[in-house]
Amino acid sequence: MGTELWILIGVVAVLAVYVVYVYNKLVSYQTQYENGFAQIETQLKRRHDLIPNLVNTAKGYMEHEKSVLEEVTRARADAQKATDAAHDQPGNPDAMDMLSRAESALNSGLGKLNVAVEAYPDLKADANMRQLSEELATTENRVAYARQAFNDLVQKYNEYRRSFPPVAIGKFIGHDEDAQLLEFEDSEAIQKAPEVSF
Repeated sequence: MGTELWILIGVVAVLAVYVVYVYNKLVSYQTQYENGFAQIETQLKRRHDLIPNLVNTAKGYMEHEKSVLEEVTRARADAQKATDAAHDQPGNPDAMDMLSRAESALNSGLGKLNVAVEAYPDLKADANMRQLSEELATTENRVAYARQAFNDLVQKYNEYRRSFPPVAIGKFIGHDEDAQLLEFEDSEAIQKAPEVSF
């Protein structure tokens, strides 16, 4: 074998090792944001589990607010479906968009419920309602924290995937699209709103 052939084999071997390195790094970043989504999912499921208790407690007091309670119940069911759909596809643009819209609708429904509760002093004073409201507020904070961590990991993946040469290599190894951040439409308004308790 000639020297040129050994040089060619060496270059091909170095390129192959570099492609494997890029692939492993992309997979590592993808695994990190998928784990980040699992943390969001855990908190969303906790949130979804609290809502029926909240609605049932409110039902006993809110005779004229049936439509608000039904809206929250429907929005919760839609949010659960969206969370389940996103389970296998964290970062997928369609799945994240569907989850974002469903959670925003649920936040809107809970906001209407909060406003309605203000008109029922006995309900606001109910110990069970206060406890559920505190648990829900704590869970909301955990969702926000987990979502921020997920979005940071997605950003890290996207930045690496877009850099050169990973952007060129990614097209051939199954990493040809950015992962989608998870944003709730009214999340900015919720963060700016004064804390209101039921």
